[in-house]
Amino acid sequence: MLVSAKEMLKKAKKERYAVGQFNINNLEWTKAILLTAEENKSPVILGVSEGAGKYMGGYNTVVGMVNGLIRDLNITVPVALHLDHGSYEGVLKVIEAGFSSVMFDGSHYPIEENIEKTKEIIRIASEKGISVEAEVGSIGGEEDGVVGAGELADPSECKAIAELGVTMLAAGIGNIHGKYPANWKGLSFETLEAIKDATGDMPLVLHGGTGIPEDMIKRAISLGVAKINVNTECQLAFAAATRKYIESEKDLEGKGFDPRKLLAPGFEAIKATVKEKMELFGSINKA
Repeated sequence: MLVSAKEMLKKAKKERYAVGQFNINNLEWTKAILLTAEENKSPVILGVSEGAGKYMGGYNTVVGMVNGLIRDLNITVPVALHLDHGSYEGVLKVIEAGFSSVMFDGSHYPIEENIEKTKEIIRIASEKGISVEAEVGSIGGEEDGVVGAGELADPSECKAIAELGVTMLAAGIGNIHGKYPANWKGLSFETLEAIKDATGDMPLVLHGGTGIPEDMIKRAISLGVAKINVNTECQLAFAAATRKYIESEKDLEGKGFDPRKLLAPGFEAIKATVKEKMELFGSINKA
């Protein structure tokens, strides 16, 4: 059964670890992440961008697949199904479909409009017990056509959004989506500390978890980050394992072309990547 992310993030913030949000793109992704979470007794958040939701056939299909896997695989750890970087319209659609958590990304609006739209999302979601993530200060890079320059969030704006009653807050601290360039300056811990001071007990979210050095991840967790998003790293691991399988011509051996065999190396690569991240985030045996 899907749950809100609220309680798992409150616990993570209090005990100083982070819950991983791992984005899903198909059944293999979802199954690999759920099994890894269960094997390691870790809470987990399944992230779905609007583009990925469309790719998988629609939000009702995604909800049906996730709920079916939770039942058939006997998943007992807390699982939240979360819309990632949702538009106002997208949030309303996934709430209707049965998601248990949503992110409304109003960071590209003026702060007043971001506040008003976030306030309305909170009102609608709270009636159904759905957790809400908001964003202040854009995350660098590109995701589903949303391009962010990676501005640092204004702590006073973070405070204004937090006071609305959101469950978690994504704030730009120099993080970006996708691969980090060689000249990346790193996370701004000065900004993170100021945001932490301004928002109190609010669980903070670190987007762009792929490629951030381990010491920065651990320091961010110590400063209130309770949710870390990972997507690109799983994609890279899946692609590399699949490429190796095909370049070794194993797809030409016997029935190696069977998709259950063709996709198996990538599936295992995702499991290994997710476990590695759960160990780093400290969420193992926290379910």
